[in-house]
Amino acid sequence: MRQVPDFCKCTPDQITEDQLRKFFLHLKNDKQFASGSLRVAFSGVKFFYTRTCRRDWDTLAQMKIKDVKSLPEVLTIEQVHQIIDCCTRQRMAVYFWTVYSLGLRLEEGLNLHLGDIDSKRMMVHIHRGKGAKDRYIPLPQSTLMLLRAFWRTHRHPVFVFPADGRNHRYGRPAKGTGTGADPVPLASQAKTPMSPTAVQGAMKQITKHINFGKKISTHTLRHSFATHLLEAGVSLRLIQQYLGHTSLQTTMIYLHLTHTAAVDALRVINELFRRPRPNNPPEENGAVPVT
Repeated sequence: MRQVPDFCKCTPDQITEDQLRKFFLHLKNDKQFASGSLRVAFSGVKFFYTRTCRRDWDTLAQMKIKDVKSLPEVLTIEQVHQIIDCCTRQRMAVYFWTVYSLGLRLEEGLNLHLGDIDSKRMMVHIHRGKGAKDRYIPLPQSTLMLLRAFWRTHRHPVFVFPADGRNHRYGRPAKGTGTGADPVPLASQAKTPMSPTAVQGAMKQITKHINFGKKISTHTLRHSFATHLLEAGVSLRLIQQYLGHTSLQTTMIYLHLTHTAAVDALRVINELFRRPRPNNPPEENGAVPVT
């Protein structure tokens, strides 16, 4: 609702229905809003003009936003490793690998706490995820090793990925204990985790450098995680639990991103519906062959 008066150059109570229509055309044609973003904008505007500042406008009653279902982009395993190898800073490399290997959303990765990592059971507890739904995800050994090595660089008592300072240091460098000894960093004093802007900026620079020919974001690593698990034979039900999806229908989109399931289905169909070759071919026993 802040954008509407900015576009119309007047206060919300003075906006006309025609101006409102032009605003939505502006979002769709000029700003290239996706259908999901348009729906969010329309819901906010509709609530305001049907509850707060009531207007009896046909536009609010008749406007429909077509639901466009598009398949997400997915990386190959080799492309994921390319992204990790292109990271110039350790924290970004560890963060991207953690998000990929655990199938996390951007904010779930940033808000990981040390207490969420259970190295004895090799599980990660996600309880600051979307919809406040708790879930457990298996922790790969490689991810645990990377997280331990990264933690030694900041030693933050709470955050796995704490924000760093302006000089990209986590704390004041400690003095070494002898000649040539490596300094041991003090515990980071950060009050917040690493910022989403830093992560998104790093991914943008990396994908601009590599240029996979597709639109890549941090969330693409999550899609790739699910697709690679499906291709490896992990059941959809387990993938649903790991991703934290409420409905299995949401997880089933990954069936469209892999050809492995189709290949396996064809193999099963050929084996299941195979008939033994008759001793006497149709031509010999008088049967009419199907043409």
